[in-house]
This record gives sequence, C-alpha cells and structure tokens, in this order.
Amino acid sequence: MLLCLQVLVVLLVSLWALPALWYHRPRRLALRYLPLALWLLLMSLVVVLAMRDEPLRASLCFLAGFAPLLLWWRGVMPKGNCDWADDMAYTTTGVVDGDSLRLQRVRCFDWRSATDYQICWESREYSLSALRSVDMLTSFWGHRSIAHMLISFGFTDGRYLSWSVEIRRVRDQEYSAIAGFFKHFELNIVASDETDIVKVRSNHRGEDMYLYRTRLSPAAGRQLLLGYVEAANRLAVRPRFYHTVRANCTNVVFALMQRIRPDLRSDIRLLLSGYLDSYVYAQGGLQKGLSLAELRQRGRITERARDEGSDVPFSRRIRQGVPGCEND
Repeated sequence: MLLCLQVLVVLLVSLWALPALWYHRPRRLALRYLPLALWLLLMSLVVVLAMRDEPLRASLCFLAGFAPLLLWWRGVMPKGNCDWADDMAYTTTGVVDGDSLRLQRVRCFDWRSATDYQICWESREYSLSALRSVDMLTSFWGHRSIAHMLISFGFTDGRYLSWSVEIRRVRDQEYSAIAGFFKHFELNIVASDETDIVKVRSNHRGEDMYLYRTRLSPAAGRQLLLGYVEAANRLAVRPRFYHTVRANCTNVVFALMQRIRPDLRSDIRLLLSGYLDSYVYAQGGLQKGLSLAELRQRGRITERARDEGSDVPFSRRIRQGVPGCEND
C-alpha cells in the first residue's frame, strides 16, 4: 500500500514538474534537457528505493528533489521588460480628471495582413459622460468551446474603444493552452481602435466573430471602463502571469463585473468561453425579446467585417442588424 502511494505521488508531482521544467528550460542547447534528465533520474531512484521496501530513504530522496524545485518555482516572477511582440509592446494606461479620461498607448495599427502592419500607438481623450453603449465581442479560431472576448465602449461622438485582456507574447512566441498553466506567458491589457483589434481578427487571422449589445447602463458602463483602466494601471506597475484558468480574457473581466453586480456567480462557461454569450444571456445582460440563437445569428459580424468594398465605416458596418444597435 505504501509503495503504491509513493509511486502515485511521484507520478502526480511529475505531471506538474516536467512541463514546468520544460517551459522554463535553459536557452543553451547543451543545458536544455539537463533539468528534465535530473528530475527523471531522481524520481526513478525514488521508485527503486520504494520497491526495495526502503520508504524512508525513498521519501528523503523525493524531498531532496521536490523541495528545491518548489523553491525555484516560487521564485519564477514576471519580468515586464521582455522583447515583446509589436502588438503587445505596451500596456494601455489612463488618468481620470473629472469627466475626462486620458489614455496613453492606445493601439491603432494598420494591418495589411496578419504579419504585415504599420505600428501606431496614440494618446486619446474621452468624455466619460459621453459613454452610451457597451458591446461584447467573441472571437473563435478553433474549437467552438473556446473564444476570446473583447469589450467595446461606444461614445456619442461615434468613436468606439475596445479593451482586450491578452497574452503578452514575447516576439515570435506561439500560444499554448498547456503552457498557460506554467508561468509561460505574462498578462496584458490593451485598449484599441476596432479597426485594429477587431479587424485583424476577422479579416487577417481568419477568426469568426460575434457582437452583442449588452444591457449595461451608461453609469455601469463607466464603472466597467474605469475598472479596466484601474486594472491596466496596476498591471503596468506590477506585472503578473497569464493563467489559462485563473487569469485570462474572461475571468479578469468577470472580476470587474462583480464590482458592478455582486450577485454574479462563477460558472463553467467562464472557462469554456465559447459559451460565454449563454452565461451573459442567462444573467439578463443581452437584449431582451429575442432568443439566444437569434442574437447569435444577427450578431455574427464576420462577413460584414470582411466587406472591404463597403463605404460604411467599419464600426458602424459591423453593427448593422445587431439587436440594440439600431441607433448607432
């Protein structure tokens, strides 16, 4: 019984330890596999000692490997100053002065393709009292159970400002859901023009996008917008890791929404973000009088976004036919 327990512990801990070591492996080729080899060697020794009916020595050998690994892991901290991909180079920050919101480093790239673009970061100023609408956008690129979420704030002057909680990728770094469990990516919060952050997904990355007009009042919308600014300002000073479950594009925003609606409860659909619209719909957050299926059908903006021949401005074009957006 003790042998089975010790082997089980070795297996379970190794399921965490091996990916952790792999995603933080040394850059030098000569040392790349050394941490993995040492761990496997040490755990093999633990199993051998356990099979020889030497449980104490097996336990001491395990602790000799696990204790320093745990200390190393606790010391892995976000850096905040890596060679970031161009579109993640900055975190948007802001200052509130009365009714005025002044934002620094709003992203407004001109994308010619998914890899060819004109870099542009701007300072912007918005009147908080001019905020009139809050839209939720979801973007699918693979399995339908997973989507990326953006929130767009509309103003009476016709401008829209989209906020996105993103993986802050190092240049040429690829996304991996598994790596997101192991302090492999840092977190970023970026505000952008819709002609940048929405259009690049629909038109150049081949993603399928949906837009929903929420029922948030302008007052609640202002609270959410200021929550984004507060979170982004904090992140700019104190970097944190992205986490596939605990710190991603949905639950960071969910925490901001709980400040507006404390009655909101966590739900599996916050993790399976492809079904996030059904969660918001169940909470009464989307337009009433229509089924979720109809909201999805009318809210699918992919084809309208790709209609480059239209003379209608992008933000107005993607909202044509979307319930609640009739007066935009």
